[in-house]
Amino acid sequence: MTATFSVTEIDVLKVIQALEVNLKYGYSYWDSLIIATALLNDCSVFYSEDMQHNQLIENKTRIVNPYT
Repeated sequence: MTATFSVTEIDVLKVIQALEVNLKYGYSYWDSLIIATALLNDCSVFYSEDMQHNQLIENKTRIVNPYT
């Protein structure tokens, strides 16, 4: 099943990026870790129903609520 999508591990770089996202955007650490992982994996769109719709993070990743 994992052959159909990319699996990535948590490492120091992601934790540092998550702390920066947390400080700059005010998301919880766990939400920031998910956002950091998206940023570091060059995701241009991040789908979430409970984060700020249409927010652009670091001019790189846009949060999109699929139900809006």
